[in-house]
Amino acid sequence: MAQLTDDCFAFSGPLLPLSEMERLIADRIAPVGETETVPLRGARGRITAHDIVAPVDLPPFDNSAVDGYAVRHGDLEADGDTELAVVGRLTAGARAELSCGPKQAIRIFTGAMMPKGADTVFMQEDVTVDGDRVIVPKGLALGANRRLAGEDVPKGKVVLPAGTVLEAQHIALLAALGITDIAVRRRLKVAIFSTGDEVVEPGAARGGAAIFDANRYLLTALLERLGAVVTDLGILADDPSELARALAKAAAWHDLIITSGGVSTGEADYVRGAVEKIGSLTFWRVAIKPGRPVAMGVIRAAPRKDYAANSGAAFCGLPGNPVAVFVTFVRVVKPLLLRLGGARPQTLTPLPVRAAFAYKKKKDRREYVRVALRHGADGEVEAVKHPQDGAGILTSLTETDGLLEFPEDVTAIKPGDRVGFLSYAALMG
Repeated sequence: MAQLTDDCFAFSGPLLPLSEMERLIADRIAPVGETETVPLRGARGRITAHDIVAPVDLPPFDNSAVDGYAVRHGDLEADGDTELAVVGRLTAGARAELSCGPKQAIRIFTGAMMPKGADTVFMQEDVTVDGDRVIVPKGLALGANRRLAGEDVPKGKVVLPAGTVLEAQHIALLAALGITDIAVRRRLKVAIFSTGDEVVEPGAARGGAAIFDANRYLLTALLERLGAVVTDLGILADDPSELARALAKAAAWHDLIITSGGVSTGEADYVRGAVEKIGSLTFWRVAIKPGRPVAMGVIRAAPRKDYAANSGAAFCGLPGNPVAVFVTFVRVVKPLLLRLGGARPQTLTPLPVRAAFAYKKKKDRREYVRVALRHGADGEVEAVKHPQDGAGILTSLTETDGLLEFPEDVTAIKPGDRVGFLSYAALMG
């Protein structure tokens, strides 16, 4: 389980800047220590536990990058064509037992091992073949169309550092190096639940003042996309004692607990008080919109015989509105999740697009606006704001392509301004 201290998120100000939150996570949260070995075929999305070192050169031998003719560059005429005798043929996978002697060429195919003596390859479409002889033009550089052993990865190089989240390209590289098993951090265990007497399970009987719970389904999908093992604890009633018992029990078995709803300042927002009974809530307002009432803290675990008394879980309390849940997850929870899982920090780089609307915001707050992309009359990509701003408008996520990020020092945007765009794919990981 996660070993956390009550002050791991400690912050003394009333409203936590997003950059400060990221710094606290990087500085004060340690990854889970347990590791396991998994087969390469099942490693996508896992996080490397150690640096991975190349056991061989890649490619393992000099080879041809094209179909053509392997030659000795020193035989070529500097001011005209060169005629060479074709003395052999090499295909990919065949051992290069042939040697290329003076004024000789060897027919070679892509991926075939370079023959002894040859150092340059002419593409087949650039030469003229005349029986058992080939005429090659002047001007080809030494080493052209030849791939050297180890030019991609030399043996002994760190190809993937610890903390790499493995994707398809990483797995392909490891397979090319002959690696079949990888040491990775164990998957994080995350418990989720919703709060609120007004929330009911989709498909259940719904009273006139109730709404179906979308947040747990949203969080499950986001967490599983990041490789977490999710325990859905359902919907908990607005009862401070019951909330405290559920949180303490979950802390004994999980690394992170995420709730939605109940962390604002309303009389019926009970989660904050429940956390403070069994742990510490070290900040509960972040300078972000939508999603300011987002909390982080530490929950002490209920006693267990097989864990030390100081075992506990990190806690994130998210707002109740689903759009605010999405924004706070990708910008607040995700960095914490990656850090707990042992991943290296991931930098979000907003892509510049042109704003097609005017917008005003408060200073000292990071704001995220839902937008769709389109091509303007001049062909340039521009961002169109969704017509509805509400944090409960789920269609504002399904009908848009991503978020515009407005930094803290920006207070106004006008049509034509360059703004930073973050796609949903980039945000979700």
